[in-house]
Amino acid sequence: MEAKNSINKRAFNAAIRALVKYNQLDNQRNEIDGEFGYDSKQYERIDRKCQDAFDKYQCWCDELPAYEVKRIETSELY
Repeated sequence: MEAKNSINKRAFNAAIRALVKYNQLDNQRNEIDGEFGYDSKQYERIDRKCQDAFDKYQCWCDELPAYEVKRIETSELY
């Protein structure tokens, strides 16, 4: 995916990277939850990383116009 407007390219790409990172961490979190449970230290650690990645995604989305955010949210990445 690419930004429709080249002015938004940096923020759009950063938001996509943060969302991909969040998806990877969420998959790891789900695996750890299945193995150790949600009250383990491993789960807490990966959950914190997930929250940080999603916060970064939201920060980058704040810099994008609504139509670009909507494109990301309707994509298969979200």
